[in-house]
Amino acid sequence: MAVKKKATVKRKTTKKKVTKSKTKKLPFGGYAINFAGRKETVEQVFGNKPIAPSEMTKRIWKFVKSKSLANR
Repeated sequence: MAVKKKATVKRKTTKKKVTKSKTKKLPFGGYAINFAGRKETVEQVFGNKPIAPSEMTKRIWKFVKSKSLANR
């Protein structure tokens, strides 16, 4: 009895095109946040109790908006 050979399948390799944007993208979806010169501590912004990461994000943005730190 003859043994059949398995057919080998050649896969095509795809080359990804790399395009460089000539315009510089703004960070954070268009927001540039500057914390330079701030005297507040992390405890003053977040409080003393442990909080979830989602709550941290909410408090950071509340702080940024109240102090007008975001430039858009």
